[in-house]
Amino acid sequence: MTKIVPSVSVSYASNGSSTKSNALGMRPMQERVYERRGEQYLLIKSPPASGKSRALMFVALDKLHNQGLKQAIIVVPEKSIGSSFSDEPLGDFGFWADWHVEPKWNLCNAPGTDNGGKIKSLGAFLSSDDKVLVCTHATFRFAIDQLGIAAFDDRLIAVDEFHHVSANPDNKLGAHLGGFIGRDKVHIVAMTGSYFRGDAEAVLAPQDESRFDTVTYTYYEQLNGYEYLKQLDIGYYFYSGSYADDILKVLDPAEKTIVHIPSVNSRESTKDKIREVEHIIEELGEWQGSDPLTGFQLVKTPGGRLLKIADLVDDDPTKRDRVSAALKDSAQKNNRDHVDIIIALGMAKEGFDWIWCEHALTVGYRSSLTEIVQIIGRATRDAPGKTSARFTNLIAEPDAAEQAVTEAINDTLKAIAASLLMEQVLAPRFEFTPKNPTCGPQEGFDYGDGGYDPEKCNVGVNEETGTYQVEIKGLAEPKSDEANRICQEDLNEVIASFVQDKNTIERGLFDEELVPEELTQVRLGKIIKDRYPNLDDEDQEAVRQHAIAALNLTQQAKQLLVDGETIDVGSNEPRPNTALIAGVRKFAMDVRELDIDLIDRINPFSEAYAILAKTMSEDSLKQVAAAISGKRTNLTPEEAKELAMRAVKFKKERGRLPSISSADAWEQRMAEGAAAFVRFKDEGRYD
Repeated sequence: MTKIVPSVSVSYASNGSSTKSNALGMRPMQERVYERRGEQYLLIKSPPASGKSRALMFVALDKLHNQGLKQAIIVVPEKSIGSSFSDEPLGDFGFWADWHVEPKWNLCNAPGTDNGGKIKSLGAFLSSDDKVLVCTHATFRFAIDQLGIAAFDDRLIAVDEFHHVSANPDNKLGAHLGGFIGRDKVHIVAMTGSYFRGDAEAVLAPQDESRFDTVTYTYYEQLNGYEYLKQLDIGYYFYSGSYADDILKVLDPAEKTIVHIPSVNSRESTKDKIREVEHIIEELGEWQGSDPLTGFQLVKTPGGRLLKIADLVDDDPTKRDRVSAALKDSAQKNNRDHVDIIIALGMAKEGFDWIWCEHALTVGYRSSLTEIVQIIGRATRDAPGKTSARFTNLIAEPDAAEQAVTEAINDTLKAIAASLLMEQVLAPRFEFTPKNPTCGPQEGFDYGDGGYDPEKCNVGVNEETGTYQVEIKGLAEPKSDEANRICQEDLNEVIASFVQDKNTIERGLFDEELVPEELTQVRLGKIIKDRYPNLDDEDQEAVRQHAIAALNLTQQAKQLLVDGETIDVGSNEPRPNTALIAGVRKFAMDVRELDIDLIDRINPFSEAYAILAKTMSEDSLKQVAAAISGKRTNLTPEEAKELAMRAVKFKKERGRLPSISSADAWEQRMAEGAAAFVRFKDEGRYD
C-alpha cells in the first residue's frame, strides 16, 4: 500500500490582480520590471507562467529605441523555448511598439548545429541593421568563443532560465557573463523562475551579483493574484515494489496530469521506459488505438471515459514529433479537452505551457531542485474552472534488502530538502525587524484582531504585497547594502544551500543527541561565510539570523497546521494563506518572547522527521537512522574552530567562557569545541 505524506497545502485569495493589465498592456510583474528598464544589469526573479518573456520584450524595446543600444540577443536553454519570444502585437494592448523577430534570426528554428552554421548566422546578425536575435545558450557560448566578447559591445544580452549559469569556473556561460560584466560594455537582463541551482553552486560570483538590480515577484504574489487557482498542494508518497503497480493510487484519470517517469539511471526505473509507459496505459484502461492526426494514445477507462494520452517517451522521432507538434498547436491552447494525460521523461518541463495541467506527478527523485520548481510550474498556470493544482513525488522506500540502500537514503533526504525549500518558496515574504521600545505599527500591515501591541513581538501581514512583518527580540540588522539585499532578496537561496547540505539534514533528522545550535548557528554560519566571503562578521551573522528565522517560522507554523491545531482566522472570507499567517501568529503568541535565541534553539528538521515517522515503515526508518548514525564522526578541526568562535562571542556577552559542566547543552558543546580547537592548534592542524 502506498504511504501518504501529508501534503503542504497553501491556499490563496484568488483576487485576480496578477492577471490584470495596465494601460500599456502590462501585468503587475511586467510593470514592476519596466520601472527598472534603465538599469544596465537587471535580474528578474519570477515564477514560471508569470510573464517574464513579455516583460523582457517591453524592456528590450525601450533599450533599443530610447537607450541607444544597437541590438538585443535573447538566449534560451533549449530550442523549444525560443517560441516564447516570437512576434507579439504589443501595440494592440496599449504599448508604443510591437515585438518582431525576423524569421531568419530565430536561430532556435534554424537547421544546423549550435557549433556550425548558426555561429555564422549570429556573426551576420551582428553586422546587420536588424534588431533582435533568439538563440540557445549553446549557440551563444560557441559564438563568444569564436567572435570574442568585444563583438557584442553596445548590445542587450537577455539570458532566460538564468539558473543554468553558475559561478563555477567550469561553467562556460557563467565565465562569459563574468567577462561581459568585467568589460562593462553591454546591458544584461537575466530571468529565472528559481534562482538556486540543484547543485547548491552560486549562480553568480558575489562581486558580479552585486552589480545587478533585482526585481522579485514571488509565488505568493502570483498565485494570490490569480483569477481561478486557489490552492496548491505538494505531496510525497513512498511505495515498495514497482511504481507502475501503485501509480493509480496517486494518478487520478479525471485530473489533467503530466507524468514524468523516472530517469533510466534512477533506482525507480525498471530500465525499460517503453514498457513502463505501456504499463501505465494498461493500468488506466483498455487501449483503443492512436489518433492518426495527433498521435495521442486513446484509452477507455473502466468507467467508459475515453482518455487522450500524449506519449513523449517513444524513441521513434516521427511519432514523438507528431505528438509534440499536436501539443504545441496554438489553435488548441484554450481547448481543455485536447489532451488528458502527458507522459514524459526529459521533456515537458522548462518553458512547456499547458495551462490545464492540474497534477504534476513525478516518479523518482530529481537531482536538481530547480528541476522540481520547473515541474511544479507546469501545474501552476491559471485556467478557467481550475481551482486547485498539485505536485506529487512518488519515491521508492529504502529497502533493507537493497544493495543501493545508501542511494535510497540519499534520495529520501533530497526529497525532504526539496519539500522544505518549496514550503519556503510558496510562503509569503518575511520582513524581520528587531523589537525595541521605538517600534510601532507599519502602514499597510494588519496585526490581527487585537491590533499592534507595543509590549509584545508583533506579526503583521500586508496582503497586497504578500509580506509578513515579524518583530524579533535581539535580531541583528544588516549594515551594508549587500547584506540588506541578501536579507530582502536571497533568503531562499541561503536556505536552499542549508537544506541541501547532506551532513546538516542527516544530523537534523537522525541525531538524537543533536544540539540545534550546531546546525542553526555553526553549520548555517559556515555556509554563509563560504557563500558571502566579502561580508564582515556582523553582516554574516545578520544574514544567518534572518535565514534561520524565515525557515523556522515557516516550519513552526506548518507544525501547528499538520498537528491539527484549531486556529481561528476570524472570518470565513477568503484571505490569502490565512492558515499560515495564523500559525506564525499563534507561535509568536505561545512563546514567552519571540527572540533570536529561541529561534536558534529549534531544530529546523524536526517537523520533517515527524512526517517521515508517520509515513515510512518503522523498519525502514530504523534502518535509515542506523545507517546515518553509523557514519557519525567526532568534531572536525573546521567544526571545532566554528564552535571556538561562538565561545569567544559567548564570553563577550556573558563575561566568562562556556562551561563543560553546564546544564545547557549548547554551552557544553561550545566548551567542547573550544577545547578541541586548542588541541587541534597544538597538533598543528591549522595553517
